[in-house]
Amino acid sequence: MNKNSKIYIAGHRGLVGSAIIKNLISKGYTNFITRTHKELDLTNQQAVSTFFQEEKPDYVILAAAKVGGIVANNTYRGEFIYDNLMIQNNVIHQSYIHGIKKLLFLGSTCIYPKNSPQPMKEEYLLTSELEYTNEPYAIAKIAGIKMCESYNIQYGTNFIAVQPTNLYGPNDNFDLEKSHVLPALVRKIHLGKALENNDWETLRADLDKLPIEGVNGTSSEEEIINILNKYGVKHSSLNINNSTLIEIWGSGKPMREFLWSEDMADACVYLMINIDFKDILSDSEFINEKSKIENCKTTETEKLNIQILTPTTEIRNTHINIGTGKEISISQLAEIIKKVVGFNGDLFFNTDKPDGTMRKLTNSSKLVELGWKFSVELNEGIERMYSWYKANEPK
Repeated sequence: MNKNSKIYIAGHRGLVGSAIIKNLISKGYTNFITRTHKELDLTNQQAVSTFFQEEKPDYVILAAAKVGGIVANNTYRGEFIYDNLMIQNNVIHQSYIHGIKKLLFLGSTCIYPKNSPQPMKEEYLLTSELEYTNEPYAIAKIAGIKMCESYNIQYGTNFIAVQPTNLYGPNDNFDLEKSHVLPALVRKIHLGKALENNDWETLRADLDKLPIEGVNGTSSEEEIINILNKYGVKHSSLNINNSTLIEIWGSGKPMREFLWSEDMADACVYLMINIDFKDILSDSEFINEKSKIENCKTTETEKLNIQILTPTTEIRNTHINIGTGKEISISQLAEIIKKVVGFNGDLFFNTDKPDGTMRKLTNSSKLVELGWKFSVELNEGIERMYSWYKANEPK
């Protein structure tokens, strides 16, 4: 990419997309194409086709997706598989149709089997069954990986799929019904501290920023206490030991890996600038040939210069993990957040609720071999995230 290339970033306002734009700007890139969901519905095939015809981007970063935590994934199963399939099918296909120079597709490590060997290597994809609670979302993301891989093989495109581990950082989703575990815990423990200190100014300010089921800062104290209780932030008056309590789903034993979103963005930009699809494959996996591709939708001159892949063996698992290689239990994570926030109440792990997959640790050796490694440790990242949350309007 050169500094004036037109770069379309789908999902630019979210955790992933906003971090990628920030990183690109820091490296001197300025020519971005962005659209909000209201401006462009990526599930609408005709709308996406028209957008590509009019804007003609050079590069595409597909960070738009319908995402959520264990509750949302298990509740909105149909929406998660439909919306994500439609978004990625439309954007990836139009990128091929319009001759995009390179596309980066953002997936998720939930693509790996529920009982995958640890740490998870790219080659473990599709070796056994998925975790049930997020199976629809995982299947959609697997389809995106295979779509990129298949288009590269058949059409000579340069589409790269990456699978970040659990992300957290600025512009995260703090909705208590739909957020992932780390931002949910940050907000719940923040609210718990305010309840503990009888700090109604902080409680009302938080709910004005992000209401919960219509309960906002103007609601009565009783309404606020009841809605917080429903989402696991329990007022001291509701507990036997008279302390504020934070309820957390599951046993607290599952192990998770967390990556600072700005580190993830740096990895994505590194790959966009330095790595092509052919660099991911070994020499034994393909033969580069310059040839005409009759069914490729480009000009005759362009057809002569396209490098297509003639497989000499099966080409699989060309996606790239992005992670830290370090894991922590949910209970340990909650204790760190409790300390950072300054909450003195209790944590209660509700074992009647599901744990999800017990371990999800990535093996990121492929990315390290390609020249990139993370830099922000978890404790530092949580402190940064909490500072950001207090200073900014969550969404």
